This record gives sequence, C-alpha cells and structure tokens, in this order.
Amino acid sequence: MDLNYTKEEQAFRDEVRSFIRGNLPRDIAEKVLHHKRLVKDDWVRWQKILYKKGWVAPNWPKEYGGCAWTPIQQHIFEDECGYAGAPRVMPFGLVMVAPVIQNFGSQWQKEYFLPRILSSEDWWAQGYSEPGSGSDLASLKCKAVREGDHYIVNGQKTWTTLGQYADMIFCLVRTDSTVKKQEGISFLLIDMHSPGISVRPIITLDEEHEVNETFFDNVKVPAENLVGEEGRGWTYAKFLLGHERTGIARVGESKRELEQLKEIAAKQLRNGKPLMEDPRFRDRVIQVEVELMALEITLLRVLSSRTKPGPEASILKIKGTDIQQALTELTMDAMGPYALPFSPEARAADWHGEPVGPEYAASAAAVYFNYRKTSIYGGSNEIQRNIISQMVLGL
Repeated sequence: MDLNYTKEEQAFRDEVRSFIRGNLPRDIAEKVLHHKRLVKDDWVRWQKILYKKGWVAPNWPKEYGGCAWTPIQQHIFEDECGYAGAPRVMPFGLVMVAPVIQNFGSQWQKEYFLPRILSSEDWWAQGYSEPGSGSDLASLKCKAVREGDHYIVNGQKTWTTLGQYADMIFCLVRTDSTVKKQEGISFLLIDMHSPGISVRPIITLDEEHEVNETFFDNVKVPAENLVGEEGRGWTYAKFLLGHERTGIARVGESKRELEQLKEIAAKQLRNGKPLMEDPRFRDRVIQVEVELMALEITLLRVLSSRTKPGPEASILKIKGTDIQQALTELTMDAMGPYALPFSPEARAADWHGEPVGPEYAASAAAVYFNYRKTSIYGGSNEIQRNIISQMVLGL
C-alpha cells in the first residue's frame, strides 16, 4: 500500500479545505471547537450547505445522489471536516440506514426515503438497544405482528440518540419467536410521529439530554416499510454496524483534540514550567499521537481493501474510542484543579458566566464524562474483541 497521497488527492484536500473555510458557519464551528452545546438547527444547517454543494453523502453511489468518491477522498473529506470543527453529519440517516436501503430496500423505499435523507427533510434515529438487550442485541423483545397490510409494534428501545428530534426510526423488531433468535428479527422503518410512540429523555452523567427511551404501544406500521425479507434483519443489522463502526474512528476530530491538548499543555504551568516540558506527560501525549497515526493508516487500509466495511471495522472502533477517551483524560490532567468544577451551563452557546480558571477548562469535565460512552456504543469494545478474534483472526 502506498501511504503517500497522490497529487490529485492533495489537490482534492486543498479543494475541501478551501470549501470548508469559505462555507462552514463561524458560529457553528465555534461551538464545536469549544465544546458548546449543539442544537438540531446547527447540524441541519451544515448538512444543507453540503447538500447544496453535492457533498453531503460521500459514501453513496452516484446513482442515488452521492459523490462516488474513492475511499481516500472520503477519508480526506472527513479528516478535514473534523479538524476544522465542522459538526458531524448525523450518521443515522446518511451513513447507517441509507446503505441498508440502497442494498436491501424496495424500489419504493429507495425512491421515497433516500432523497429525503439527502435533503435533511427527515431526521433519523436508531432503534437497536433495549433494556437487557445491548451487547446481546439478538435477545431483543420489541415485537412486530403482521396484520394484513400493517405490522403492529409493541415494546421499548433505549439509548435512542437525539430521538427527541427524529422524524423516522429504523428498528430491529422480533417477528418470529419460534426460531433461533437471530433468525426471528426483522428491519422496520417507522414514522416517529405515529400514534402510540412516546419518547422519554435520559439525562446523562454530563447532565445533557442526548439519549432517550422510546416506547411503542400498538404502533401501526405499513408493511411496505419492511426492509428486505422478514427474518433477515440480523443480516442487515450487521451490514449497518460495519458502516457505523468505521465512522466511530473519527480521526480528524482526534487530530483536532490532540492539537488543542498540546496548546493547553504549553500554557499550563507545573512546577514553574510548561506542562508539555514534563517528560512523563509529554511521553503520554506522544504515545497517543503515535497510536492516532497508526489508526489513520489502518483506516486507510480498511477503506481501500473493500467497498463495504467488514469485521475489520471493529479494530477501528476499539482504537478510535480508546484514543478519544485518552485525549479527554490527558486534557483533564493538563488542566489540573481547573477541571474539577463541573458546570453543564458552560456548554451552552449563550453562556456568559465566569469560568473558574481558563475559559477552555469550562467544559472539560462534561466532555470527559460524555466520552465514557464511546467504548460502549456501536457494540461494546469487549464484543468487538470477540468479533476480531473469531472473524479476523479465525480463532
């Protein structure tokens, strides 16, 4: 594998960088760079800018309105967006359910849902985890019973990220309880405005309303919203998770956070000297930087080796989240006692309170708390190690 970018790829990077510099709204970038609280309009506004440019779906085939970029171009784009402070394109529609619809959906589903995902007309949520069915997802109990031309759905989903904004949710539901548990699962597309759906917030450790519980009480879903075949939902779910885990690596964002960490460590004094001059702390930063470089190379190898993410994506998920958590830990360490006061209000875009210590310390604790989740969502890292052992190493 040639690890050097070609002249064409370098030119593409320059084009992406120039576009972001000229079109990313400054107020949104400031929120991202300073870990302020984003609202739905921030994400949608940026996605619509990308949609107008034709760049909102780098991983989609051209026939569906995508960019048809090479894997390297996709990586460059994500890298530059993350580094510049662009908000993540919400993955639930564009990155996760869209490839499932493209590969397994009916013609009607492709014609109806894909344009609405591209234009941000529909905000999507993910309905996988349930109380008691997280890492053991195949044990899910949310049930869908076919009645004529509809399914009747009853049950509960949990950890529904930003479900309070959602117009649609893709759900794994049990349609057959008489077969092996993986074979009785189907994949349904459900309108979140349907009667019988209720969303209840879960307030996380950083005191944010990011995730929810979602309840289904005799929810009527048209049978045409079934993706593919009944009982094949587990296959489609694994396909989707490959795309999700690849995106969790977030190399560009980690590069940005690493640079900010170095800047903080250069300002913070310990024993009368900049913290970055402390050999032990500097070694820890260098170790993360080396691991981040290795992650980027591994990501490029995975992207270049296949058109669809496979079990190798689990490697990216583990290392990506390990690095993200390590960066938050080092940042907390660098700020010392200034990181101790925890004020969730400090993350609000319009907060004008007085920070305790440097302004960049105000959101440190909240970010640290929030990133404890990264090694769990998308399939816990313990489960990812099992996948690597069985499907990559063949043990």
